[in-house]
Amino acid sequence: MNFGGTGFVLAIIALSIGGWMFTTWIRAKHGYPVENEWGGTVHRSDPDADRKIALLEGDNAKLADQVSRLEERISVLERIATENHGQAAQLADQIDRLR
Repeated sequence: MNFGGTGFVLAIIALSIGGWMFTTWIRAKHGYPVENEWGGTVHRSDPDADRKIALLEGDNAKLADQVSRLEERISVLERIATENHGQAAQLADQIDRLR
């Protein structure tokens, strides 16, 4: 094989361009920013994604609030369960009477 011929040079150029096209396709497929011809980046824009992010942020805030309320309730239950000197039994009677 002649490594100094024009066929070898053209094969290297074709492989380089093919590799560049393949990596660009993979990056675009998975949502990574793609470089344009002047070296800048082009980001994938999806209006549905922005809406989904806003909805998920709202759900996340709601769930975080719910978790904090549940943690407060659990701490009260732990305090009731671990009280000593017979107060736990008195509290249990009071809870039963409230039902």
